[in-house]
Amino acid sequence: MLSQSFFLVAQYLSILFSTLDSTAPITQATPNQATSVSTNELSPDLPSKVDFEGFLKLSEETYQYRKDRLVDLDLFLEMAKDSNTIILDTRSDKMYAMKHVKGAVHLNFADFNVFDLMRVIPSQDTRILIYCNNNINDDELFFPSKMARPVTPSRKPISLALNIPTFINLYGYGYRNIYELSSLVSVMDRRVQFEGAATVPNVNSFQVPLLSKGSKK
Repeated sequence: MLSQSFFLVAQYLSILFSTLDSTAPITQATPNQATSVSTNELSPDLPSKVDFEGFLKLSEETYQYRKDRLVDLDLFLEMAKDSNTIILDTRSDKMYAMKHVKGAVHLNFADFNVFDLMRVIPSQDTRILIYCNNNINDDELFFPSKMARPVTPSRKPISLALNIPTFINLYGYGYRNIYELSSLVSVMDRRVQFEGAATVPNVNSFQVPLLSKGSKK
């Protein structure tokens, strides 16, 4: 009886293993495949949030509004003295840290969103003065001009000043008390002061006067 039971078990195992083909490839979904399937199921093919036509309409509206918001350097500096006014620098973090108009606050243009704008400019009544590289002359190291070379020699270079998208975006986010510097100002103009790491005197450039012959060391 016991030997018969062993025979049945052995026969069953023989049948079971015979159904398994050890040479057959084992298919297993890779992590990328699994992720792809789940992503496709969870994220259908929707259009992006980019609205070029809407931006063009906003730009046209801002173009008309901006015409009366261009101020020369003297008025720009006079406005900056008001307590409800800020100078906004939207250049890169690196360039702002190296050199900027004294007293300017910073928000990288790439970081423009509702929350960061509210953090830097909590009140939309605040008067905002803006400037960019194309306002500053004689310092291509820290204020390189934003200018695109023409495709053909017959066309003029195109100014790609950061002031333009800055103004449009501020307007689009609901800020209206915006003024833009219209002057081209030399860094050597004594009316403007700059601050930042690049404006700190270089102690290594300090030179000790040479001792004259016969003087004691």
